[in-house]
Amino acid sequence: MKTLVICSGGLDSVSLAHITANEQQLTRLISFDYGQRHRKELDFAEATAQRLGVPFHLIDMRGIGAALSGSALTDNIDVPDGHYAEDTMRITVVPNRNAIMLSIGFGIAAANGDEAVATAVHGGDHFIYPDCRPGFTRAFDAMQQAALDGYADVRLHTPFVEQSKADIVRKGAQHGTPFAETWSCYKGGENHCGRCGTCVERREAFYLAEVSDPTVYADQNFWTTALAAREEG
Repeated sequence: MKTLVICSGGLDSVSLAHITANEQQLTRLISFDYGQRHRKELDFAEATAQRLGVPFHLIDMRGIGAALSGSALTDNIDVPDGHYAEDTMRITVVPNRNAIMLSIGFGIAAANGDEAVATAVHGGDHFIYPDCRPGFTRAFDAMQQAALDGYADVRLHTPFVEQSKADIVRKGAQHGTPFAETWSCYKGGENHCGRCGTCVERREAFYLAEVSDPTVYADQNFWTTALAAREEG
């Protein structure tokens, strides 16, 4: 199946790109610059496309991102420390982000004869992000069938939607994903901070998957504190 992958440059989407390259026909990677403070992730996405030998499309959404205000990812708001599944992480929601990106992805796929758009939403996202949940992905796929009816047949591929991040690490490792060449941290510093929700979730996923974590974290041990605090809460 000719498959376009939405790739942020993070662990999940880069793993998906490598898995798709091995199991499907990977046609291209699509990334979005929406003014995120961790824009350096896009360099990792482009490097993934080069490594896999497919075209890379960077879509400039900075004007749209500026209008989707109120998120710690785009506004001058501190990214909170702690576990991903904490209420404090709701400040990282960019409203309707995935719906907008997927709509563009489907348009590009239809224009280029692709048969599927793959995105790496997973079970750990459900608590925080409504447009990562199975109900959304099913409804979006149905909507796109109506939107492209008679023009193209493109389906939404979400292989991780009911899986954990640890599951992604395991499968990514099986398909040779170079985890050191991915970026998760929302703070966008020189190294992963080790304290924000995405860093804690990343570190936990490698631990649960029993896969060596090559990531350099500014704070190597905070994740255990965050997990303990969540369990006590």
